[in-house]
Amino acid sequence: MATASVAFKSREDHRKQLELEEARKAGLAPAELDEDGKEINPHIPQYMSSAPWYLNAEKPSLKHQRKWKSDPNYTKAWYDRGAKIYQAEKYRKGACENCGAMTHSAKACMDRPRKLGAKWTNKHIAPDEKIETFELDYDGKRDRWNGYDPSTYARVIERYEARDEARRKYLKEQQLKKLEEKDNNQNGEGEVSDEEDDEDSLKIDEAKVDESKQMDFAKVEKRVRTTGGGSTGTVRNLRIREDTAKYLLNLDVNSAHYDPKTRSMREDPLPDSDPNEKFYEGDNQYRVSGQALEFKQLNIHAWEAFEKGQDVHMQAAPSQAELLYKNYKVNKEKLKSHTKETIFEKYGNAASEEEIPRELLLGQSERQVEYDRAGRIIKGQETALPRSKYEEDVYINNHTSVWGSWWKDHQWGYKCCRQMIRNSYCTGSAGIEAAEAATDLMKANIARKEATEAFYSCITNMCALWNHTEKSPETEEKRLATWGTDVPEDLVLDQKLLAEALKKEDERKREERDERKRKYNVKWNDKVTAEDMEAYRMKRVHHDDPMKEFLN
Repeated sequence: MATASVAFKSREDHRKQLELEEARKAGLAPAELDEDGKEINPHIPQYMSSAPWYLNAEKPSLKHQRKWKSDPNYTKAWYDRGAKIYQAEKYRKGACENCGAMTHSAKACMDRPRKLGAKWTNKHIAPDEKIETFELDYDGKRDRWNGYDPSTYARVIERYEARDEARRKYLKEQQLKKLEEKDNNQNGEGEVSDEEDDEDSLKIDEAKVDESKQMDFAKVEKRVRTTGGGSTGTVRNLRIREDTAKYLLNLDVNSAHYDPKTRSMREDPLPDSDPNEKFYEGDNQYRVSGQALEFKQLNIHAWEAFEKGQDVHMQAAPSQAELLYKNYKVNKEKLKSHTKETIFEKYGNAASEEEIPRELLLGQSERQVEYDRAGRIIKGQETALPRSKYEEDVYINNHTSVWGSWWKDHQWGYKCCRQMIRNSYCTGSAGIEAAEAATDLMKANIARKEATEAFYSCITNMCALWNHTEKSPETEEKRLATWGTDVPEDLVLDQKLLAEALKKEDERKREERDERKRKYNVKWNDKVTAEDMEAYRMKRVHHDDPMKEFLN
């Protein structure tokens, strides 16, 4: 409430002050007196009659508006630039080690650094500078023209006059050249153009003159398009007089704030008017619309990229910064779409037309569950069994069942592929079929071996009988079958010949291991019997045999 009363009081005082000024202007009230007792003209604006804050004036006064340079405390004295007072011939103790002057040290010396200073060479001693001290008042310290010599401005005038003279001479030459060209073109023709055309041809458009030859570009006039139909002005004219000033759009004291220093009005001066009829909505509206927002984002991206180590600068290389920003937006969009597709592939898209699973539809219920202070369930839900501290239902190596789900012949294994090796890779149904085929083959080999041993004597007699009889077509098929991989079950072998074939196979392998024992002239028998083939099968190395390393 105190703040509100103070504000109301200051507003009331301001209103009374305005009424008093109006009465003084109308002559109904006496004029106000300044510090010296003189009357102040009531028509003088307040910004002229009110003194600056740093003068601490208690009453309105025009003392601060008078010529302050006429004040006796103000001095026009200034430093004598470049004045020298004394030049020594020898180096003096305490002088500058570089130039030899006594008025400054070697650190503050403005001369060129010498290879050997004046302290060591004792030559070319520089003169001492003239040192002056002034006690300037407040205005004297802030006078920007204090110490300026007006006679130096004559050089500036001479330089500009020389430029104007050179420009006039250049334009005169151009006019004469055009006139000569026109006379040469009209020598063979009897037509004579009008005087206006001659004058237009002699005129040179100053706006088309090269910039290097424009001596006074401030005088070049161009057409400036405006809302009021257009007006002529110089290039330097940045303000259009037909435009309404921002602070005149709304004269209400409580309207949008206007900053006279930057000529900016950030808020909308007419917020309640029709948006279709407004042509100005405040400077903030321009900053958040159009290309201003894109330019702002480009600057922010350049700053962040520079902080992260990239060599990019918006003012030094704007094209590079814009190209990097475009590439950044493309890569960001690609990454965003890739992330979105990955999430859809993993969790699905709820917005698609796919049917929602039944377990999700029925997963929500209104059943009430009560808990105690410790968080245990009292009523409303079945007590869940405590889970084991060990990991459950963890499948490795592509298995769909855990280790120990299969048991056979006193061995544990995986149920999905029926493998007995603990950390093996799952082979699925193909592995089960391969294992069954291997078991059947092993059973067949065992049965064949037992049949061979049981009927050894009978086979020997049949073998002898087979050697004395003529070979039938069926026998020829059995002999040919020895070359293949599949051995028929009714194959008859001679044990003595088989033992000899095994010995020959051992000798052949020994010769293969030691190439130096092979003779030059080797007799080779290309006749292969069933016993030789069986010996080769028995002695050959099976690469998939896990015990092959222990055969030797």
